[in-house]
Amino acid sequence: MTIQVELIDGTICRVVPKGLDLLLGRELIKRFRRATGWAVIGRDSVRMPKKWQNYNGPERRLRLNAPAQ
Repeated sequence: MTIQVELIDGTICRVVPKGLDLLLGRELIKRFRRATGWAVIGRDSVRMPKKWQNYNGPERRLRLNAPAQ
């Protein structure tokens, strides 16, 4: 499976998902195509790999499988 992307220089190409992650991390993508249309970087929500996130708040997702108290 490949994903259509538009780079910041205007070039349109296709990349595999790992390539999308790498290009996002290097801030080289202007937008990429999803099933619902173009996702624009800086406007639409984009899931970034954990190593590129700088979230300093509490980690609440781990609680989903914790027993109820």
